[in-house]
Amino acid sequence: MYVVPPPQRSDSGSNGDLRVYQTWKGSNIFFLQGRFVFGPDVRSLALTICLIAVPVTIFCIFVARKLIDDFSDSWGVSIVAVAVVFTIYDLILLLLTSGRDPGIIPRNAHPPEPEALDGNMDAGAGQTPQLRLPRIKEVELNGVTFKVKYCDTCMLYRPPRCSHCSICNNCVERFDHHCPWVGQCIGMRNYRFFFMFVFSTTLLCIYVFAFCWVYIRKITDSEHTTTWKAMLKTPASIVLIIYTFISMWFVGGLTVFHLYLISTNQTTYENFRYRYDRRSNPHNKGVVNNFKETFCSSIPPSKNDFRAMVQREPPLPPRSVAGGFMSPNMGKANDDIEMGRKAVWADMGPTMSDHGDGKHGNNERLHVKDGELGELSPDIRTTVDEQSDRPGMHPRRSSWGRKSGSWDMSPEVMALAARVGEQNQNGGGSSSGSGLVTENRPT
Repeated sequence: MYVVPPPQRSDSGSNGDLRVYQTWKGSNIFFLQGRFVFGPDVRSLALTICLIAVPVTIFCIFVARKLIDDFSDSWGVSIVAVAVVFTIYDLILLLLTSGRDPGIIPRNAHPPEPEALDGNMDAGAGQTPQLRLPRIKEVELNGVTFKVKYCDTCMLYRPPRCSHCSICNNCVERFDHHCPWVGQCIGMRNYRFFFMFVFSTTLLCIYVFAFCWVYIRKITDSEHTTTWKAMLKTPASIVLIIYTFISMWFVGGLTVFHLYLISTNQTTYENFRYRYDRRSNPHNKGVVNNFKETFCSSIPPSKNDFRAMVQREPPLPPRSVAGGFMSPNMGKANDDIEMGRKAVWADMGPTMSDHGDGKHGNNERLHVKDGELGELSPDIRTTVDEQSDRPGMHPRRSSWGRKSGSWDMSPEVMALAARVGEQNQNGGGSSSGSGLVTENRPT
C-alpha cells in the first residue's frame, strides 16, 4: 500500500498573507482580527447579556431611583451605583469566559508516527505487517497512570482530563462542558471566570430581589396599607421578584454544584462520565488545595496565536508506511493533467507519440524488461506474458491488448483489475505501480 502526499501546486497561492484565525479548522468564530475567539453559538451570548442588563435597567429606573428619596443622599445613590457596577463586573466576567481561548490544543497537520505493529493483522508470506496507531495509550503523571485516547480529528493523543468538544470541534484541556449560555467551551483557561460569572450573577439576583422587597416595604409603611396593595402600586417590583426568584434557582443551583466540583477537583464531564468517589478520584488533593488550584494558580498561556501569520509547511519527506513507501514524485501525473500540462508518459520521447510511427512506439513497449516483471505479482506477470506472446496481435494494439485509439478495456485487464482489488481488500498482496505499462491515449 502506498501513501501519496497531496500534490504541491505552484499556483495554489501562498498562505503567507493569512493569519491563523483565518485558516482555523475548528468551528470557532473570531472578532477583531482574532483577538476574541467565541464558539459557533455566539449568538446566545447576546441573549444572556439581555437577560442580565434589561432587568437591572428596569430595577434602576423603577425601583432604585425611587429609593433615593427614602434614604439619605449617600445611601440612596449607592443603591443605584452598586447595581450598575455589579452588572458591569458581571458582564466583564461573561466576556472573559466566552471571548478567550478556553484551552484549545492545536491540532497536528499530520498523524504521529506509528510506534507498534498491529497485532490483529495477519501478514502473509513476504508481506510486511501493517503499522497502526494504538487507540489508547497509558501515560504516568505524578505517579498515577492515565489512559489517553487518540483523537482522529485533531490527530493527537489527548492529555489527561482533555476531551474533544463536538460543538467547537476542538480538543480542550481540562474540559468541563460546553455552555450554550456563554457560547463557549469551559476549560482550563476560563473555568475560573465561568464560576465567578455564575456566582456574581447569583449575588446580583439576590441584590435585586432584596431591594424590590425593601421598596414594597417602604410603600407599606409610608401609606399604611397592606403588602398586597403596595405590590399593586409597583408592578415592576412584582415582575423583578418573580424573575430573580426563578433565576436564583438556576444560577444558584449551578453555583452550589460547581462548589462541590471544585472541592473535589472534578469537572462536569468527569462527574457525569466516571462518577468518582473519594478514593478513586486521582485528582483530589484536599478541599483547601483544590480551591487553591482553581483560584490561586496561574492561568497557563494560550497554545494558539490566532493573530500569527500562517507558516507554509515543508513537503513531507519519503518515509516507509505499512511496508510500502511514500515518494514525492508519486501523484505528479494527475497533477499535471489537472494543470493542463503534458502527461508523464508524454515526456518519454518520440517512441510514445501517436503521430507518425505509432507502430514502432507501441511494439517496443511490448517487451517488458525482466526487472519490471520481477516487481509484479505472479498474476500480473502471467497476463503481461500472455499479451506479449499472443500470435497475430495487431501492431496497433498496445501491450495490454487494447487499441490505442479506444477506451474499451480487454476482458483480461478487467479480470486482472478485479483480482488485484480483491487482493488489496484481503490484504493478501502488495500493489506496485512501477511495472505497469502506460500507453498513449487520444486527447
